[in-house]
Amino acid sequence: MGSSELVGGGLKKVLYTLNKVRSIGVRRAGKALRSNNTCKACGLGMGGQRGGMVNELGEFPAVCNKSVQAQTTDVQPAIPTEIFAHDLDDLKALSEKELATLGRLNTPILKEPGSSHFRPLSWTSALTRMTKTLLATDAARSFFYSSGRSSNEAGFVLQLFARLYGTNNISNCSFYCHQATGVALDATIGTGTSTVELSDLAHTDLIFLLGANPASNHPRLIYQLAKVRKQGGHVVVINPAREPGLVRFAVPKSPASLIAGGTEIASHYLQPRIGSDRVLLQGLAKSVLEQQAQDVDFVSTYTLDFAAYRDIVTRLEWSFVEQETGLSRQEIQDVARLYGRSKRAVFAWGMGLTHHLHGVQNIEEVANLALLRGMVGKTGAGLLPLRGHSNVQGIGTIGVKPVLASEVVERIEAAFDVSLPETQGLDTMASLQRAARGDMDFAFVMGGNLFAATPNSAWAQTALDKIKTKVYLTTTLNRGHLYGSESGEVIVLPVTARDEEWQPTSQESMFSYVRLSDGGITRLDNVRPETWILAELADRVLGRQYIDFRQFQQHSQVRRAIARTVPGLEELADLDVARKEFHIRRRLLHKPEFNTPTGKARFTSAEVERSVQARPFMLMSVRTEGQFNSIVYEDEDVYRGVSHRWTVLMNPDDMAQQGFAEGVRVDVQSEHGSMVGVEVRPFDLPAGDCMAYYPEANVLTSTEVDPRSRTPAFKSVPVTITRT
Repeated sequence: MGSSELVGGGLKKVLYTLNKVRSIGVRRAGKALRSNNTCKACGLGMGGQRGGMVNELGEFPAVCNKSVQAQTTDVQPAIPTEIFAHDLDDLKALSEKELATLGRLNTPILKEPGSSHFRPLSWTSALTRMTKTLLATDAARSFFYSSGRSSNEAGFVLQLFARLYGTNNISNCSFYCHQATGVALDATIGTGTSTVELSDLAHTDLIFLLGANPASNHPRLIYQLAKVRKQGGHVVVINPAREPGLVRFAVPKSPASLIAGGTEIASHYLQPRIGSDRVLLQGLAKSVLEQQAQDVDFVSTYTLDFAAYRDIVTRLEWSFVEQETGLSRQEIQDVARLYGRSKRAVFAWGMGLTHHLHGVQNIEEVANLALLRGMVGKTGAGLLPLRGHSNVQGIGTIGVKPVLASEVVERIEAAFDVSLPETQGLDTMASLQRAARGDMDFAFVMGGNLFAATPNSAWAQTALDKIKTKVYLTTTLNRGHLYGSESGEVIVLPVTARDEEWQPTSQESMFSYVRLSDGGITRLDNVRPETWILAELADRVLGRQYIDFRQFQQHSQVRRAIARTVPGLEELADLDVARKEFHIRRRLLHKPEFNTPTGKARFTSAEVERSVQARPFMLMSVRTEGQFNSIVYEDEDVYRGVSHRWTVLMNPDDMAQQGFAEGVRVDVQSEHGSMVGVEVRPFDLPAGDCMAYYPEANVLTSTEVDPRSRTPAFKSVPVTITRT
């Protein structure tokens, strides 16, 4: 079946979700999904004090297969201890899916230096070993990392402990995803997060969806897009791949959509060549100016530096735009005319825009295009980065990053009577580059799969293996606990899932909406909350010369500390009492009042040079429908009609020119590595472009990063493809 014949969603996904619920157990699934806990999947946000399957608009049921998939691993019984009789090589033979379904980790485990096996150990022994190591380690030779599934409370304690230990080498998973967004939006509008809330999507007449595939990664957003179309609005999809779920989607909540075989999502679908987004966005702006559709009053009243931007866009030649993007002038002008007529437009984007060496410039061009027509600073219009992990935005907000705002530093120092280190902190890639040189002795990794998230897999394994001691906090085993663990000491600690927390925790959605999760479900008898572990460890390592860290085992105390030190989160102080969830102040922009020194937004100006491609094909790594970040729930990709992950998707004409029949095995080679014996399949992509699955395709990617955001280029990898 070709990609154009496939439809996203539908009865198959309803049945899939029902089967997952049955595998969990209907009673346990119902308890987990309906409990007052925030969804563990994407940053779109659901759950909390309104109910487990309710969003901030009060819509029920606001649930999707990603929500159910996220529960499947958490409700498992404990990993049988017999598993640890197998050595690292045995465990490495398992796929990510197989590792995740071994069961829940329910005891700390240790792999000693030189050993090939993990063995269980007690919590006391684990804490003692970590304490001894940290006391003997130079803080400058350590780094601390958190995924976006941890709570605000755990993130705050982590960064405070690390800084008082003596290092600013503190980072989170956003450096591998949306850091480019934060840098670009700070530079243009003064805030690095969404300017819209969920309710704004009901008032827009046009949504641009750029470099994202919410049919797979944010399924509940598709429901919002379908509503825009139903109300007579338009959805412009900009994506090199023609994703079936963005063309038509059978919305499970809509019987009419199911009966009709799906709802049309995209009213316009532009497929630019991989990496040409900047040129396309400038081309759209050029057309808007040629039509004289810019908002002259808004630009003159609320923005700066428009003239330089206008000059660059005006000088842009259409022949250059067409050659770089692979799109016709007419296609671009048609969409620009649609935008020129729009009263309220929202720009939403994903990592298809950020995962490039010019990711920051991509997002700046999105902001430029929005400012050109005054689409920032009013209801129903604005900028919407589509975040992945459910609390990745919150983790950044509360300070899990190398550099804190000066105001936050001053508040922390005043609140606790301490001095924070002033040394330059390292981001995620910089920490691993330091490790690759043999200059890192200790790594503390809270959640996630750092190995799978890091480009150039062979290099990542070597870099991690050079770290003498690594501590991982997790619910289930993944390859990140195995690869790069060959030589040194590795301690893996079992933690509570969000709905198992001993006390309520808070999370922040991509709409800057803070929810409270009750926790309280008991499944396993030997797991611990992340805050309990951090507070115990900090108390042993630092003593009480600075802070009594054990007070932070009470989450209400952590929230009060955050409220005192992080601007915008003052309402956290009594969240557990008032149970009043809230939007962080000064984030949403329903008026053109920008958080910049001048109070005005700023156009950025950058001319784009002609691209030079080092190899015949440009590859981007993508996720399957049965996947969330690096967690693989299903090997099949039903929306793309692909049966397994060891696959490369190519333009059909490119396949014909190379003499590749569907299903033939090929080798995909980059400057950094190769995928051997990959099955090739046709897909609707521009000529010269191809796709392979993440994290398998990480063997091909470079450790080179965007100089401004420090984000790797997972979406633009020059490759050669030859028959195996």
